[in-house]
Amino acid sequence: MSAGGTDDPRSGAEWELLMLRGLAMTDETASEFGGVLVDHRKGSSEPVEHVRVRVKRSVLEEMAVTLQRLLARSAPYAR
Repeated sequence: MSAGGTDDPRSGAEWELLMLRGLAMTDETASEFGGVLVDHRKGSSEPVEHVRVRVKRSVLEEMAVTLQRLLARSAPYAR
């Protein structure tokens, strides 16, 4: 995510996803959505980063199924 090129997933760097902001369709057919990932390098005192993303509808559908399955198997979070 940084310009330094040290964000290789094998490097051990871990990012914490804080939120997905402003997700909205980018075309009339709703085949693609855009938004901003707000993340932070875990354990770092550096500020959060905002990364603009575009996501295909098929990816969101696959993620929704996976997240629903994961949440159904895990203990509910009590607020």
